[in-house]
Amino acid sequence: MTESSPHVWVIEEDASLRETVVSWIGRHTQVQGMLATDSAEEALAALEPSAVPLVVLMDLELPGLKGGEGIRQIKGVVPRSHVIGFTAHEDEKRVFEAICAGACGYLLKPSSGKRIIEAIDLALTGGAPMNPVIVRKLIRMFRRHVRPRANYGLTDREREILQLLIEDNTQKQMAERLFISPHTVDTHLRNIYGKLDVRSRTGAIVKALRERLL
Repeated sequence: MTESSPHVWVIEEDASLRETVVSWIGRHTQVQGMLATDSAEEALAALEPSAVPLVVLMDLELPGLKGGEGIRQIKGVVPRSHVIGFTAHEDEKRVFEAICAGACGYLLKPSSGKRIIEAIDLALTGGAPMNPVIVRKLIRMFRRHVRPRANYGLTDREREILQLLIEDNTQKQMAERLFISPHTVDTHLRNIYGKLDVRSRTGAIVKALRERLL
């Protein structure tokens, strides 16, 4: 994993699936601590300074506190946590609500152990684990549900890079497509994050989609 010894929590109603996912993570990652529970309420009650999750894999169909509201409350207590929605249905409305609440992406059930580990690593590096098809649907949904706002002073080049970011290009791919160096791309990304007041790739993508910046 890319960040040393993170806390990873799994909030999943199905006990068998929860145990399987925890086993996968335990075998293939080095985590400082794990919590496995079937409710967002129990996860919230377990939050304390010495047990703050960096990644939360959260069932979007939980009983009780569910979906968007559960994510919103977890992010409210631990803003730096990366919440990945876990859902059995590729339902763009449900994913839309999760992203609006602060999720960095989603995974379909069942996903392979390899895919889950890749998603956790991607989230830790500021990425957004998400199906490109759903991303395009989400863009259309954001355009229907929100009004344009200020452009935050983004330059034309920064807007180009932000668009490539949304399309899930790596920094190397951006550099190749724009005929500039990866170092220059990195500088533009830092400027974009500063102007949008976000700290990660995911934060920039979500803000751009929510506020129709492109």
